[in-house]
Amino acid sequence: MDYKNKLKKTVRKKNSHLIAGIDPDVTKFPEFIYKKKNPLYEFCRFIIEKTSDLVAGYKFNIAFFEAEGHIGIETLEQLLKEKKEDLIYICDAKRGDIGNTSEQYAKAYLDKMNFDAITVSPYMGVDSAEPFLKRQDKLVYVLALTSNKGSKDFQKLWIGSKLFYELVIEKFLESGYSNLGFVMGADYAKEINRITSVKENIPLLIPGIGAQGGDIENLMKNIKNDSYLINSGRNILYAGKYDDNPKIYEEKVRLECVNLNNAIK
Repeated sequence: MDYKNKLKKTVRKKNSHLIAGIDPDVTKFPEFIYKKKNPLYEFCRFIIEKTSDLVAGYKFNIAFFEAEGHIGIETLEQLLKEKKEDLIYICDAKRGDIGNTSEQYAKAYLDKMNFDAITVSPYMGVDSAEPFLKRQDKLVYVLALTSNKGSKDFQKLWIGSKLFYELVIEKFLESGYSNLGFVMGADYAKEINRITSVKENIPLLIPGIGAQGGDIENLMKNIKNDSYLINSGRNILYAGKYDDNPKIYEEKVRLECVNLNNAIK
C-alpha cells in the first residue's frame, strides 16, 4: 500500500489527524522510567503503547536518538521492529545531500528501518531528494515553510515575484513525482490555506502547535484538504510531572491527545 492510501485509511480508522512527535529528551522523563534498564526505550514504548488508539501515528526526531550514540540507534531500531502497521511512522531527519549520499540515507531510513515517510531539506535541489522519491511507496515531506523564527531568513526571501518557499514547492511539484508532501508550520495559516485550496490532495505535515505556540483554531479554519497531519511533541510526551506514578502520567498523556484531537476536529 502506498503512503497516500495508508494516510487516508489511517486517518479514517483512527478518526485523527494527530501525529505524536517522539522527541525523547532523556533529562525530562518521569521518575518511574529512570528505574528501567533502558529509560530511552521504555519511555518511547510507554508513549506509543498508551496513545496508539488516539493518534494517526508518530514522527521520530532522529537527533534525539543519535544524541545517545549506539544505545539511541539500537533503541530506534527496536521500536521500529515493533512498528504497528495501522499507524504512520515518519522519520524526521531533514536529510538532503548529493545523490549517492542521499541514497545511503534512503537505504537506512526507508529500506532498513522501514519508515513510511521522511522529511527532506530542499536546499541542494530536487536531485538531492530523488533517492527518497524513487521509493514510490514512501512519502517525502519537503521542508517548505517551517515554524522556527529563523525560517524568514531564507524561506520568505523574494526571488523575483515569488517567495523562496513558493519556488521550492513549485519546483518539486514540477518534478513529476507524486509521492510528495510538504512541511509547513502551523503559524502560517494563510499560506496553508493557499496551497491546500490549489492542491486538493497535497499531503502536509504541520508542526508548531502546543509548545511552539501555533494557533490551532485559526489553523483549522484554513486547511482546505484532508491530507494533513498535525504534529505535537513536547505537549504530549511531557504532559505529566516528574513524580507522577505510571497510571497518572498515562492519564495526562492521553488527556492531552484527546484535547488535541477535539481541537483539530
